[in-house]
Amino acid sequence: MQHIEPSSLSDLESRVSYLKAFVGFTAADAQAIHASKPVVAALVPGIVDTVYRKLLSFDITAQSFVPRQTGYDGDAPASLKELDLEHPQIKFRMSFLRGYLVKLVTMDYEEAATWEYLDKVAIMHTGVPGFAHRAKKPSLRVEYVHMGLLLGYVMDLLLSSVIEHPDLDEQTKSAVLRGFNKVIWIQNDLFARHYVAEPTPAPKAYGMNRNILFYGVGVIAVLGWLRVSYQHWMV
Repeated sequence: MQHIEPSSLSDLESRVSYLKAFVGFTAADAQAIHASKPVVAALVPGIVDTVYRKLLSFDITAQSFVPRQTGYDGDAPASLKELDLEHPQIKFRMSFLRGYLVKLVTMDYEEAATWEYLDKVAIMHTGVPGFAHRAKKPSLRVEYVHMGLLLGYVMDLLLSSVIEHPDLDEQTKSAVLRGFNKVIWIQNDLFARHYVAEPTPAPKAYGMNRNILFYGVGVIAVLGWLRVSYQHWMV
């Protein structure tokens, strides 16, 4: 049995090592992802358009694109009603998703820099600058529920696109999808680590060890049951 020290999971390298070991992300998965580059590259424009149509179909996600985006110098939308795929600010944001998808099929998954990049992608959506160029820029925060849904939606689009691709055999489809699925789940965890607070050990009650406390409560409960049973028997 492999031992994982819980405190080690706060370190990115240790956490990624554990995640890769648990989901079984191997060099073969990385190779399958890299080999899919020509196929995925052709799918990226359609996936990006579909993702942003989805994001703009709900006001709770669309409202994140009303404020001026970091690095965008054009006219910002005045309201939700102005948002569509043709708005310059939306096109600006779409370019980031295209770049992210391209990186997924080109990054070296043996390099620490790859996982640092994916971790920073998560950090930058929490309102804390993830990249140096955002250090003095307005904060950006997108709640975890939306980020989790976005990753799930992207994975679903990849699934349907690869499964229905006419030029890939079944073995290749399986290898590509398994590789992407593992990476997306690791990315999801890298989001979660910056949004979800780790549980803290329960404090000792009145200075007593919790085991002693639970034992005492158990004894009291048993004694109470015996007392009620005795009274009922005496009646």
